[in-house]
Amino acid sequence: MIGCELFTARDPEPPVEPRSTFQPALSSDIVLTNLVYSLSEKNTQNYLACLTGNSFQKLNYTFVPSAEAISKFPIFLEEWSLLNEEQYLNNIIAKIPEETPITLSLQDTVRTIQGDSVFYSARYILTVPHNDVNKPTSFQGELKFKLIRDAQNFWSIFFWQDIKTSATPSWSELKGVFY
Repeated sequence: MIGCELFTARDPEPPVEPRSTFQPALSSDIVLTNLVYSLSEKNTQNYLACLTGNSFQKLNYTFVPSAEAISKFPIFLEEWSLLNEEQYLNNIIAKIPEETPITLSLQDTVRTIQGDSVFYSARYILTVPHNDVNKPTSFQGELKFKLIRDAQNFWSIFFWQDIKTSATPSWSELKGVFY
């Protein structure tokens, strides 16, 4: 047993995955914070956790794209699902350098409580620094969210409407381009 060093501590290994800033959404405001961080960290699982889709929720997730996106992208003629959300985000993440974040800025946020739901509206600027030179990297518009609390008291977005407000492409167009 001499020289075996069986009981000595080894050097710690670096974590395999970066730490996440995701917090349990015990308030509706945390959902928006989680959404911003999930994009910045390019974490699809955390992004999807901001959207309604588990067995503890009464409502299904609904996305209403901008009118311009509906006319440009046939995928929006069908019901847009959580699987579509996952696919478009994974497609984007694959085209962004690992160390470069997606940035989402929400401005003029209005929050209205109605019974067991919370309604948010905000102007957004979304920057997606992908490496596809033929596609835009900046998106802006207005979003309208409806959030609900599930049976476990966690909040999530069950309704998302996107509105184009300028010549800059909207978030819907980003989803359509990268779907």
